[in-house]
Amino acid sequence: MSPARDRDAAPPQQPVDLGGREVLTDDDIQRALTRIAHEILEGNKGPQDLVLLGIPTRGVPLAHRLAAAIAGVEGAQVPTGSLDITMYRDDLRTQPTRAPEPMSVPSGGVDGKVVVLVDDVLYSGRTVRAALDSLADLGRPSAVRLAVLVDRGHRELPIRADYVGKNLPTSRSERVMVRLQDCDDVEGVWIA
Repeated sequence: MSPARDRDAAPPQQPVDLGGREVLTDDDIQRALTRIAHEILEGNKGPQDLVLLGIPTRGVPLAHRLAAAIAGVEGAQVPTGSLDITMYRDDLRTQPTRAPEPMSVPSGGVDGKVVVLVDDVLYSGRTVRAALDSLADLGRPSAVRLAVLVDRGHRELPIRADYVGKNLPTSRSERVMVRLQDCDDVEGVWIA
């Protein structure tokens, strides 16, 4: 390598310590999202009538990344938005007051569409249940699918993901921390 090229190269990224062990790197996340995009296209037989709705906070950038991956494969833009679940949560009485999250629904709506809900971690299933309730107030999709970056188990409701980036068996005492450049200025998944 030439000396000029060495000076222009980005400095090596230092490992980030979030108090746990890293289980997915930024490259692993990208590979998982590419695979999920292909699985969504295969399951839907193409991009027609697809709508991706991210569950805030980290589900929204993941939905946009999936839409970009689908566009890269099919050359078609998939409508993408975000779904506010704040008022549909079943823990409102026991948790601190939360401000409603931004919600954006594609202009074509969700009626008759195949909606893919996108979230970062699937755990108890309660967030997804709230998302389904919120979605029901928006319209009537022809089908609803669920894509998650990490499925950590410990379901409390009969909910499962259709598309999973990584199944990550954990104990209830462990925390799964997803960090994305879009939100956190670092990228990876850690268990603490």
